[in-house]
Amino acid sequence: MMEKLRKIANEFQLKGEIRNIDSLGDGFINDTFIIRTEGDCPDYILQRKNKNIFPDVPAMMENIRKVTDHIRKRVVKQGGNPLREVMTVIPTTGGKLYFVDDEGQYWAVSVFIDNTTAYNKADTEELARKGGEGIGKFQAMLSDFTEPLAETIKGFHNIRHRFLQWDEALLRDAAGRVASLKEEIGWIESRREEMLDFWKMVEDGRIPTRTTHNDTKINNILFDENGSVLCVIDLDTVMASTSLNDFGDAIRSYTNTGDEDDKDLKKVSMSLPMFRAYADGYLSQRAAQLTERELEYLAFSARYITYEQVLRFLMDYIDGDTYYKVKYPEHNLVRTHAQYKLLQSMEQQYDKMCSIVKELTNKYTK
Repeated sequence: MMEKLRKIANEFQLKGEIRNIDSLGDGFINDTFIIRTEGDCPDYILQRKNKNIFPDVPAMMENIRKVTDHIRKRVVKQGGNPLREVMTVIPTTGGKLYFVDDEGQYWAVSVFIDNTTAYNKADTEELARKGGEGIGKFQAMLSDFTEPLAETIKGFHNIRHRFLQWDEALLRDAAGRVASLKEEIGWIESRREEMLDFWKMVEDGRIPTRTTHNDTKINNILFDENGSVLCVIDLDTVMASTSLNDFGDAIRSYTNTGDEDDKDLKKVSMSLPMFRAYADGYLSQRAAQLTERELEYLAFSARYITYEQVLRFLMDYIDGDTYYKVKYPEHNLVRTHAQYKLLQSMEQQYDKMCSIVKELTNKYTK
């Protein structure tokens, strides 16, 4: 395997001799390795891109190139360090952004940014605030980006698309589970109209489409030696959508007081202090750039994304667990219940969430 990785790595325009290549992390989608080089040359990240998740890897890599080129220009203009404050994609010796091996697998390389810290979980309000600042800063850097981007994952966070899948899953009833899920199906159906009403505003432009990251968990942000936000990484899902999706997805993960698959629902709720902390960081970068309607629906986006995840877990359970990896037969149903408890907590605290957004918006726009 090591010899194969060296052969693949040598297809890219690397500086320095390769010392060794080691596995890095345990990502669920891509296989990731670190290339260590000799002397003072940079180290590199080598990734096998999952073409089952990303069916058009060339288009995805072109998205990444466009976005990183734009951010790099902004960083230089602001007097920053473009080698550390934005991902640098390394082309192949033939000038492409990816290499296809003998098995038809796609590989890509970027510069490894050293002397940084990444976190797997935001467990303090201060870290939540910095996470919000990081995603807000990323979006702000792309606020004047106008180039078209490919849709790397069809229908991502598009609830109309999800409902088409949902309706088909109910009719199919592949695992014979629909009859036992009347209450859970009712959770989905009772909110269908409300969620579609929100998405209609995205479709008709009342909520604008911008460039978004679409995977805003804390471990996709690098921090420097001083604990300050350095840059956002893992740009495979960058595409055009509403900025609210990035905010809502972050709130779903940052504020949950329990686990995503917690069996003890008493542990699951939305932490309002963590919501305030993340929103504070995010709006410190974005309050002046978002429209009134975006700000009005910022808190709602957390409900929207969490609802979508309830639907997706339940849909996969109905389909016989074909998408998410499960550890036991009822795993997706347990996930459904835990996410629904989180959604209920958000709904119960929604007025307070909206008040916090208004308060912080005034703080950063007055």
